[in-house]
Amino acid sequence: MPIAMKKKLVILSGAGMSAESGFSTFRDQGGLWEKHPVEAVATPEGWERNSKLVTEFYNSLRKGLVEAEPNQGHYDVAALEQDYDVTVITQNVDNLHERAGSTHVIHLHGELMRMCSSRQPDNPRYHRTLRDEEWEVPVGTLAGDGSLLRPWIVWFGEAVPNLDLAAREVEQADIFVIIGSSLVVYPAAGLVHYAPPAARLFLIDPKEVSVPTHRHVEVIREPASRGVAELRRRLSIIDH
Repeated sequence: MPIAMKKKLVILSGAGMSAESGFSTFRDQGGLWEKHPVEAVATPEGWERNSKLVTEFYNSLRKGLVEAEPNQGHYDVAALEQDYDVTVITQNVDNLHERAGSTHVIHLHGELMRMCSSRQPDNPRYHRTLRDEEWEVPVGTLAGDGSLLRPWIVWFGEAVPNLDLAAREVEQADIFVIIGSSLVVYPAAGLVHYAPPAARLFLIDPKEVSVPTHRHVEVIREPASRGVAELRRRLSIIDH
């Protein structure tokens, strides 16, 4: 008897996924953008103007990330791999999905613990993944090509290198789940349009979120940890 193929489950996670881990979100009230102007710390122009400020800003974020822990939502997302072929597409720059055990994670907006060349940011030859104890990058550190080492973060005005890869994953989804994303950041918010017509759509968020589609979306109005637990319960009913 042939082995049944696992259903393809694709998750798009946003800032709400990591909020319960105490990791600061950018857009919410009291978030990082209120304390640090986007133009200063999240644009190529800001880097050109003051690389010291930008380096110190991301050093502080990495320190917070090293001290944070995955929440139950992260662990439950990882546990879905027992029954599904799971791909996590995340708008977050933290590594909490990986630390919780998820094995196929696509980072749309970069990775906080990865550094790259200022001259060739998407050239993997000059990428460097930091260990936890290396969270503080000295100002002026150079990449392998002699340019300043900068965070591998997709800044405003830069292309999203993993977008096509993410879209191809969503095109194969039997189930597409959005967790903790405001869906106001494009092009990530447009990924829902790639879900096949037969795919089931879920949204997990404690807030009111407008999903840019006319299709039916099953809403679980809960934070990530309780929401993913409820998702697993509903899926177990559907598939067993």
